[in-house]
Amino acid sequence: MGEKVRNFRELRIWQRAMDLLPRIYCLARTLPRFEQFALADQIRRAAVSVPTNIAEGQARGHTKEFIRFLLIARGSLAELQTLLLITERLEYVAHEDTALLDQQLLSILMPLSALINRLQSSVKS
Repeated sequence: MGEKVRNFRELRIWQRAMDLLPRIYCLARTLPRFEQFALADQIRRAAVSVPTNIAEGQARGHTKEFIRFLLIARGSLAELQTLLLITERLEYVAHEDTALLDQQLLSILMPLSALINRLQSSVKS
C-alpha cells in the first residue's frame, strides 16, 4: 500500500471480502431450517462484518482508527472460520466446501494481517 488509498473500494482486501459474501450466503442457505435463525444468521453477520469494518475504518481517515477497524475485521474472519468448522463438525456442510471457503478466507486474512502490521509500524515511527 505504497500510495494513499482514496476510497475503500480500491483496497484488494475489501474486494476479496466482498467476493466472499455470495459464497457464504449460499452456504448459509444450505443449513438446516432450524439453524436459519441461529448458526446461519451468525455466519452471515460475521461475513458482512469483514468488508463493512474495512470500509468504515478506511473512511475514518485516521490511521489509528483504521487499524482498530481492521483488527475488528480480522476478528470477524476468525469468527467466520470457527463457524465454518462448526458447520462441518455438525455435519451440515462437507469438508470440501469448508476447505474451499477457508482458502478464500486465508486470501483475505494474510494480506489483512500484513496491512495491520505495516500500519502499526508506521504509527510507532
